[in-house]
Amino acid sequence: MKYIRNFSIIAHIDHGKSTLSDRLIQACGGLSKREMSEQVLDTMELERERGITIKAQSVTINHMSKIGKNFCLNFIDTPGHVNFAYEVSRALSACEGALLIVDAAQGVQAQTIANCHSALKMKLSILPILNKIDLPNARPSQVCKDIQDIIGISTKNIVLCSAKTGEGIPDLLEKIITVIPAPKGSPHNSLQALVIDSWFDKYLGVVSLIRIKNGFIKIKDKIFIMRTKQVYQVDQMGIFTPKRILKSILSCGEVGWIICGIKNIRSILVGETITSFVNPANKLLLGFEKIKPKIYAGLFPIKNDQYNRFKEALYKLQLNDSSLFYEPENSQALGFGFRCGFLGILHMEIIQSRLEREYNIKIIVTAPTVIYEVILIKNKKKVYLDNPAKFPKNNDIYEIREPIAFCNILTPTKYIGEIINLCIKKRGVQKNLIYHDKKTIIQYELPLSEVISNFFDQLKSISSGYASLEYNSIGFKKSNLVKIDILINSIKIDALSSICHRKNSISIAKNIIDKIKKIIPRHQFNVPIQAAIENNIVSRANIKQLRKNVLSKCYGGDISRKKKLLQKQKKGKKRMKIIGNVKIPQEIFLSILQIN
Repeated sequence: MKYIRNFSIIAHIDHGKSTLSDRLIQACGGLSKREMSEQVLDTMELERERGITIKAQSVTINHMSKIGKNFCLNFIDTPGHVNFAYEVSRALSACEGALLIVDAAQGVQAQTIANCHSALKMKLSILPILNKIDLPNARPSQVCKDIQDIIGISTKNIVLCSAKTGEGIPDLLEKIITVIPAPKGSPHNSLQALVIDSWFDKYLGVVSLIRIKNGFIKIKDKIFIMRTKQVYQVDQMGIFTPKRILKSILSCGEVGWIICGIKNIRSILVGETITSFVNPANKLLLGFEKIKPKIYAGLFPIKNDQYNRFKEALYKLQLNDSSLFYEPENSQALGFGFRCGFLGILHMEIIQSRLEREYNIKIIVTAPTVIYEVILIKNKKKVYLDNPAKFPKNNDIYEIREPIAFCNILTPTKYIGEIINLCIKKRGVQKNLIYHDKKTIIQYELPLSEVISNFFDQLKSISSGYASLEYNSIGFKKSNLVKIDILINSIKIDALSSICHRKNSISIAKNIIDKIKKIIPRHQFNVPIQAAIENNIVSRANIKQLRKNVLSKCYGGDISRKKKLLQKQKKGKKRMKIIGNVKIPQEIFLSILQIN
């Protein structure tokens, strides 16, 4: 055990985590030169396409140190985007240390601080690494100073390297062995293993990634799931190098995968404690905090006959992504679907793309919304609503509270003025301003609904891409909110309803109507589009009907003949309007996402 090191690689998005992982695998001979590819741990097609890590990946490699001892290094490459922070916390719980990578050109960013504080909270040893030192605009000495000043950790053991060229990688491997402690626990105690990830394989069933905290596990051993009280037999086990390598035993301190022929996805969830059936442990290991979704949206299959396949796909995705929440929903306009909870807009887009690519299900996604706390007049009862269509009538509401996010914005000092103006526009309340040499931390309390819309894009735009954002929910606050209902051909479309602040409600309603008017095609009858707030129509537009020229063959003759033909056409259009259905294109839901 003293020759095992377990660590995670954490950093802000695009600071070189996956490239550094490639170099470590290459340096330790995990893969041959022919098998290596760029971002080898980003196995999802979507990860390679977007250039980001979505799922944390575990790898076991062996390194012969300068003292002549062979060390087993288990490391987990984690995502850097704020939407996937739960993946980082899961990875950290399986480790004794963390490599904190900082880009030598960009310097410390908001997510660098957040991830570092997560690791410190778990009492992990942190090894700071300055990556990309080969860049012409790298400033190692300034960034070292920022790590001490802004994050507040020692840079005594800092390693300077370039994951691209491989410079400094041998030094890094030696530092990992000296700085990161060996795992605690005893192979002689009863088995205690924590499930840190799970996924479904159509040939093998549920595959679980586990970290052995105490004891050991062998093939054909009977294991006991402490939460469900279920017993299974281990059929296969092994490690990732990152190739799947079979082993006959996993000992205390190791990270590996096991297959027990489990077909039911809910039988073994992430955060479960596994113990031995013969000699069970008494105590559960600390699992993971149940993550709460930040935004909600309705997902509906375009083809109604795909509903069951869609349900099964969400079921399998939830095994691999425990932060995904879903429950059945029925919409008058879109039929049967699911109300799903996500950690952010990017998380929602990733789930949508995975459903379309991995399960071949085309879906419509409604505009996302946050969860609101509504206090009713009757008994002052509190209800939590994530769907604008389910909001009670205005007469029944005593008070509406919206979720508030505490935001840390790290920016070069010259952009402060524009960022503060943006935060004021988004109804923010300034809490603090901390100056660090050339960088400043701006702390604001902002409504979560404003943060999830397009705040991040606007922030990047006004700061030329230099500002970074990290936020977390801190509770609910009373606000003057109203519900905007959209009526198409006098029928309320529940899937287009939205909640916004009264101050901006009329301009948002007009924006929605203008966008819908451009998207809905012309029909054989006039189609009125209306936006209503508290039963008052605040905006309206008409889509003109398609009309045949019924007078084209009527040359001359009495005017009453022409009037008769027009009257006949008018009656037909009126009848058509009563029985006709308006086709609502999918683009409407996408366009409402983009409204400021």
